[in-house]
Amino acid sequence: MARGDEEGELLTPAAHAQLQSELAELEGPKRQEVVQAIATARAHGDLSENFEYHAAKNEQGLLEARIRTLKHRVDMATIVEVADDHVVSVGTVVEFSDPAGKMMTIEISNVTKPGAVSPSAPLGAALMGAREGDEVEVTAPRSTWTARIVSIRTA
Repeated sequence: MARGDEEGELLTPAAHAQLQSELAELEGPKRQEVVQAIATARAHGDLSENFEYHAAKNEQGLLEARIRTLKHRVDMATIVEVADDHVVSVGTVVEFSDPAGKMMTIEISNVTKPGAVSPSAPLGAALMGAREGDEVEVTAPRSTWTARIVSIRTA
């Protein structure tokens, strides 16, 4: 999490809604599917040698763990509005160049998705608070490099 478990994570309204939607799907239809799979497997008889039953119970455990994680994230999240699209913050898309001039575009987000970087990751942390035209030093595990911010927009 970006700010530690006590303070939760920063989420845009859209990211918060996405997590709530996933939680509703898991607590409703997905949970019912798992319960039905357990009941069907249980009907096959001896549970000690019933692979379907053990697989369904394992899936139930994974599902309930994901539900607990999502509930915690949703409950502890701080919803942020992007007030200034000229400053890098959660919910902005940043276009920047590396020292070789290669252009890259990322979204600063606490929701895992393609093209997104957490604000607590080395790149995200270096970019947070920067403005267009700024050069920031990115300290990654293998090296340190400079990124020049070309543009910032709301995601």
